[in-house]
Amino acid sequence: MEISRFGYYWLDTWVLANVIQLATQDFCIRFLNHTNDPCGRQFDQMTQAARSVPANIAEGSSRHSTSRETEMRLTDVARASLAELANDYLNWLLVHENIPWSVNAPDYLAVQNVRLDSPTYKDDVIHQSSIHILSQKHKFDPWLSGGDPLLAANCLLVLCNRLILMLGRQMESQLESFKAEGGFTEGLTAERLAFRAQQSVQNDAPLCPLCGKPMIRRMAKKGVNAGKEFWSCSGYPQCNGIRNIY
Repeated sequence: MEISRFGYYWLDTWVLANVIQLATQDFCIRFLNHTNDPCGRQFDQMTQAARSVPANIAEGSSRHSTSRETEMRLTDVARASLAELANDYLNWLLVHENIPWSVNAPDYLAVQNVRLDSPTYKDDVIHQSSIHILSQKHKFDPWLSGGDPLLAANCLLVLCNRLILMLGRQMESQLESFKAEGGFTEGLTAERLAFRAQQSVQNDAPLCPLCGKPMIRRMAKKGVNAGKEFWSCSGYPQCNGIRNIY
């Protein structure tokens, strides 16, 4: 029961997204002020972008059983929000005339090599996952908990780019699953078209002039024939055969 309700709690992407959100909130509280962010817009932008990432991963995962297409779209929204946040950290470094870590820098390699532990939740998922998220965040304390905003910004830039790659792989997996299985919404569409094709056969509908499949009554939604019915191939969109209804 708990797993079906909170499946995304087991995703490394969701865990790391929460780490980044918590660290971003802490970064903004400690290092943004009335001097460098007089209107508070940078604070709002960064914290909202950070919030969007785990929120969209969670919502997308929750739609897994009803629409794989929606799941992929929301995962992509999470990735886009993360790219926005990464650019904010890059801009922070450049404004302070600090160059981001090289991929060969010791700190860069150290952050990249920090591995997340696998979740071991049992029954009290929300309680145990909260402990897990905080424990994973503390792995990055050497770079995040001190008073150096440049060190923290570099670390968070690395984590943002790391999660962008992870979400890209997650979307590839979602796409392969969608191609193999479809989804609930897509399945309903296929069932509806199959039912309408069966009805057409029973109602002596004509056969498609292109592929020979039974045709279905449809109504044109736009153009000069908007509002008029016509015969459309039940194999659409693979087949575009049409006939006029006289």
